[in-house]
Amino acid sequence: MKSSVFIILFFIIGFLLGRFSLIPERIARLQIELWILYALIFFVGIGIGSNMDALKLVKRMHVKIVLVPVSIIVGTLIGAGLVSMLLSDISLIQGLAVGSGFGYYSLSSVIISKLHGETLGLVALISNLIREVITLLFAGVFARYFGKLAPIACGGATSMDSTLPIITKACGKEYAIISVFSGMVLTFLVPFLLPLLLSIG
Repeated sequence: MKSSVFIILFFIIGFLLGRFSLIPERIARLQIELWILYALIFFVGIGIGSNMDALKLVKRMHVKIVLVPVSIIVGTLIGAGLVSMLLSDISLIQGLAVGSGFGYYSLSSVIISKLHGETLGLVALISNLIREVITLLFAGVFARYFGKLAPIACGGATSMDSTLPIITKACGKEYAIISVFSGMVLTFLVPFLLPLLLSIG
């Protein structure tokens, strides 16, 4: 939990530095955060490759591993649908579209903004960003009280990249492969599922 708080703290510091233009623009354009993320995933990959228990877990699960992203899709859409019914300004289809970002806030917000408008795109950005932040903050709590797959479900599409290090720490290296697989499936579905839903509503 302490490491998650530090992550959010550094996020806030970075936000304030960017908001008040305290970092030179040429440094901001270097996308340093992307390379740091690549480095984190690289070291997680080393950890996975050196841990034979991870490969044994995938072999033991076989087809069951597919149930992880499927369950996340079903649970997310049910949750988003129920929340949309409580909001008068968002229809069921719009709520499902926002939920279908699966935490992939950058892509989902752009797609929704182009296909439906900037207001719903902003809702998608904020809600999916919150999903990632909740995963970063409470991955350890979820793993302890709801099982090792709970942080992966919470992370959604981000479980293959930005939340992977914290998920791996909370659940163990053997669950990193499941996390990456689930995140990849959800990330792949976002650009197809969103236009499909928005074309209906």
